[in-house]
Amino acid sequence: MGWEALGQWGDDVTRVERLTGGVANDVWSVRIDGRLAVGRLGTRSDADLAWETELMRDLDGAGLTVPVPIPTTDGRLFAGGLVVMTYLEGGPPETPADWRRVAATLREVHRLTRGRPQRPGWRSSADLLHTETGTKVDLGAMPPESVARCRAAWARLAGRPTCVVHGNPTNPSNIRMTAERVALIDWDEAHVDVPDLDLVLPGNAAGLDDHAHDIAAQASAAWEAAVCWDDDYAVRRLAKVRAV
Repeated sequence: MGWEALGQWGDDVTRVERLTGGVANDVWSVRIDGRLAVGRLGTRSDADLAWETELMRDLDGAGLTVPVPIPTTDGRLFAGGLVVMTYLEGGPPETPADWRRVAATLREVHRLTRGRPQRPGWRSSADLLHTETGTKVDLGAMPPESVARCRAAWARLAGRPTCVVHGNPTNPSNIRMTAERVALIDWDEAHVDVPDLDLVLPGNAAGLDDHAHDIAAQASAAWEAAVCWDDDYAVRRLAKVRAV
């Protein structure tokens, strides 16, 4: 449908300017009834978007600061691949103390989402030990030796409890901080997996011990290599994963 779907949020709605940072989606600031919001247009399925928008509402209801979906005039949380969300002020983390606050916020997300069902069409790192595809992951496109390295890294996480992981919290542009709160934005990569994948933060802000940090860092690098394969970033991340 494209951006014409924006009309389903009412008559007084318009795009303002394109926002940078997104890769898979077209993201713009929009104005609805005089207030600033964010519109994200992509190609996710309705089931995928339903999972994400319900997650946002649940986290907001639990007291976390996340973008909250703004319903269309007939009450839907998305339409034609378009989601419109509240705009959140703030800046990126800059100090070790800031990143420790981010780690604490992520751990609260993980606590609140234990036992949540997997995002439709997605696979966890444990699933990918036995299957090759899931949303943006296609292990069949990677060299067999690279797949073996990734699976060896993920196997070290197997059997651990799962929850929702943000999926890209190390990108400072996905965080909006003020003195009062930490907001996590851009949940497009969120899915159910082992929480350690979210906790490989700058300066080891999550306070993982050496062994736990090594396991998490290897698994995280393998995940990013598989999701992005085969661009330059994916190759660099794969280089961080030890050979089998």
